[in-house]
Amino acid sequence: MTQNQSLVAAGPPTGARIAVDDPATGEVVGEVPDTSAAEVARAVERARRAQRGWAGLDTRARAEFFARGRRWLLAHREEVADRIVEENGKAREDAIVEIVYCAAAFAHWAKRARGLLAPTRIRSLSPFVLGRSMYTRRVPRGVVGVIGPWNNPLLNSFGDAIPALAAGNAVVLKPSEQTPLTALLMERMARECDWPEGVFQVVTGAGATGRAVVDTVDFVMFTGSTRTGRQVAARAGERLIPCSLELGGKDALVVLADAALERAVNVTVQGALSNGGQMCTSVERVYVEAPVYDAYLALLRERFQQVTSGRPGGLGSVDVGAVTFPPQLALIEDHVEDAVRKGARVLVGGRVAEGPGRFFEPTLLVDVDHSMTCMREETFGPTLPVMKVADAEEALRLVNDSTYGLQASIIGSDVKRARRLAERFEAGCVTINDAQTNYMALGLPMGGWKESGLGVRHGAEGFLKYTRLQAVSTNRFPMRRDLHMIPYEPSAYRLLLRLVDVMYGTGLRRRAK
Repeated sequence: MTQNQSLVAAGPPTGARIAVDDPATGEVVGEVPDTSAAEVARAVERARRAQRGWAGLDTRARAEFFARGRRWLLAHREEVADRIVEENGKAREDAIVEIVYCAAAFAHWAKRARGLLAPTRIRSLSPFVLGRSMYTRRVPRGVVGVIGPWNNPLLNSFGDAIPALAAGNAVVLKPSEQTPLTALLMERMARECDWPEGVFQVVTGAGATGRAVVDTVDFVMFTGSTRTGRQVAARAGERLIPCSLELGGKDALVVLADAALERAVNVTVQGALSNGGQMCTSVERVYVEAPVYDAYLALLRERFQQVTSGRPGGLGSVDVGAVTFPPQLALIEDHVEDAVRKGARVLVGGRVAEGPGRFFEPTLLVDVDHSMTCMREETFGPTLPVMKVADAEEALRLVNDSTYGLQASIIGSDVKRARRLAERFEAGCVTINDAQTNYMALGLPMGGWKESGLGVRHGAEGFLKYTRLQAVSTNRFPMRRDLHMIPYEPSAYRLLLRLVDVMYGTGLRRRAK
């Protein structure tokens, strides 16, 4: 998803600090510790001690702590939005989306946790367990390590801590070293809301700090690049601990010939340029059926020309903010230059903006094909290549011609046809007549196929991954000896076979008629 630095073995020297800059101005706005492995280990140990008491609380008691957190977040929303904009460089509207998401997540997981953690009764037809009472229960994993990206310093970092905490775990959050200040605000929230000490902690630092988290926790939730995600998965595998990875994407949007073009253009622009295109679910390539290509492109070009970009201020100041991660600016430029060298045309934008800060002009590319990097590798910026296709079948082939499979979108008036097409996409999430909005549906699982990750966030599956499953079987009426026990008796096994025949053989067939 993002271009996180690799996890490296060497750790920072004690007392090392990391400067945090404002991507829109280049000014340093703070500094944080580059936490050592020893300090991470101590934080995890504090979390283990706190987790025992936290897990022992009733879900309603944990929900009350969440209610305090939600009220704090809404009461401090201006301060939180200021901090997100300051360290990330995004438009203020994009920062507000993060706050709304986390407020909703507090409420959603507080409500759902009780039902999801409730024991489940199990039934069996096996003659070996007749009369037994069986159920499964969910227990927290212990300490969850969340390693967050720089593109959404609240939503994809603290947002993943919320369901883990709701399930009874303690959380140690390692935010990106590019955007750690928002996470520290959430640590302050926990203190001011009197959350149990140690149940939620933040450790700031670069790659070595992330490695130390992976090396000490019981479960890892990682959001970042596919390259770093492979390292996380390999290290978690060595320790035999589970991990969930949301990684890169090259998300496609298909505009069908029957699409309402105003809706199609609005969805495209929002999907491609919200958060400056720095989203794992950003629309990064568009395929348009030939009959509507010219009309669609004319509207899209006009809309791109209306998009404003620059230093974020208050609401309505800009549509597209800064490029957060310094190396990302050069990568975006490389993708555009590669496309132009291979025959693409730039209809709008196409350059690094002049002046202070890190900005790339909102860019619209046409005459593109899959020989170009911008159609195959994650760009993660405010660019959009658009390609004409003969029909939906060609679009389908091109959508699936990717190593990624996070999300895809379809715009079309015939919803039944769009659904049939959606079910053939090799992607974990598909939206029809929308883009990205599914992320706000906390009850709907969200996860990638192929090189876009392992596991999901959201939905029951995204919550239960933070738990371990325990199966309990009770013999309520134990006899002195069961039929199948040693020493074996032929008569007992003949009786057992007759019982099996009644249950699964001729008797079952008769009952089925």
